[in-house]
Amino acid sequence: MLWMIAAILTICGTGLQAQTKRSDDFRAKYELKEVVVMSRHNIRSPLSSGAAYQRVTPYEWFAWSSPGSQLSLRGGVLETEMGQFFRKWVVSEGLLPDNYRPEGDEVLFYANSRQRTFATAKYFSAGFLPFANVEITHKYDEDKMDPVFTPQFTKMNDTYRQQVLSEMQAMHGGPQAWMAAQQQTLDLMEEVLDITHSPAAANDTTHFWYDDTQFKIEKGDEPKMTGGYTLANSVADALVLQCYESESFAPFGHELTMEQWRDICAVKEVYDGLLFTTHAAAVNLAYPLVSRIREELNRSDRKFMFLCGHDSNLASIGAAIGLQFPETENALELHTPIGSKLVFEKWNDGTDDYVAVNLVYQSVEQLQGRTLLSTDVPPMVLPITIEGLTANADGLYRLSDLDTHMAGAMAEYEAIEDMPTAVRSVSKTEAQSQSAAIYNLQGQRLDTLQRGVNIVGGTKTVVK
Repeated sequence: MLWMIAAILTICGTGLQAQTKRSDDFRAKYELKEVVVMSRHNIRSPLSSGAAYQRVTPYEWFAWSSPGSQLSLRGGVLETEMGQFFRKWVVSEGLLPDNYRPEGDEVLFYANSRQRTFATAKYFSAGFLPFANVEITHKYDEDKMDPVFTPQFTKMNDTYRQQVLSEMQAMHGGPQAWMAAQQQTLDLMEEVLDITHSPAAANDTTHFWYDDTQFKIEKGDEPKMTGGYTLANSVADALVLQCYESESFAPFGHELTMEQWRDICAVKEVYDGLLFTTHAAAVNLAYPLVSRIREELNRSDRKFMFLCGHDSNLASIGAAIGLQFPETENALELHTPIGSKLVFEKWNDGTDDYVAVNLVYQSVEQLQGRTLLSTDVPPMVLPITIEGLTANADGLYRLSDLDTHMAGAMAEYEAIEDMPTAVRSVSKTEAQSQSAAIYNLQGQRLDTLQRGVNIVGGTKTVVK
């Protein structure tokens, strides 16, 4: 394909000046002192086996190499290769010697306790430090969420909740407008899946709808979306994972272009964007990780820190501190590809500390081809700019400026007044009417029951 050729040219071109293409003049001026990596887990199976995505097509999905939500075998191989690349890079920069064995607190790996995040960190460490049996710090039993990596609200009041909802409504014209912009892609997904001949057609719907979207913003919980668009999100996620795992761009026999694949990814990015990237929500959701990254960058005894979580972590961190993620190249996802790393490099010029921020990820070809990575064959590396800060001529931000910037985001969180919130109680009849939305099989919302098959509260009802 032409876009594959373009991808190879881009990898070999000028887009990698950050991290992998530092000049001799740059290295003569600066010394690398520390690297902090905030990673998204690598390729996993869909979040739940037996989930709704399986019911929307008569076709058989890819035979996943891991149980639902866990890191796939391919994901493990890819993460080991990414670890090998980072090893070659930090050795070339003189940060660590080859075959390094960590001493004291110089290296720390800390992962969420989900299998896919812990395993990602473990595989990365095998490639990064093959001569050391690195311990992966995690705090809970397998597949339990660590609050540090859980994008949940830890403070809430009614005024703040309304602020978050108002920012959601202001984003790209509001949730309905943003979702409506995906209609052509939703139609494409229905065609690719052959949803009209699926088990869902007999019991649920033949259409992806979104007009019933509602949001739940509550203390102690992640932001949540309810309604038909959650099904579209789940299916888009599964389609993309199948593309990576099967090494095929033709799901169920439908050859799709790179642009169409990016559009399918955009369905999921609308979902994640609304929930995790409003600034008001992000300063709350990302506070533990922003605090931890800030602390790490101010340490003098650490050389390498690897944090492993989820795309929601990268998205909320970015929204909290104003990171301007570039639109990706040679990736299906537009901003935070599978396995991507948010990399903070700390440099010193003999007087002051500076920071560069990059997005590092494997291209589609590298994911499907399991490419062996090195400084000569690197992953994609795109520089990230920081809203409100000015980089110097070498593309670096003064650490003291970034520290003040992060402190400001943390102060916004600390200023949120945690108060009891109004409990919006409804009558039993009202609650039943809210939970029993009526649709026909085409996904059109109905005001009243109509003759024939109706979907009422997710249950098929036949009216004669």
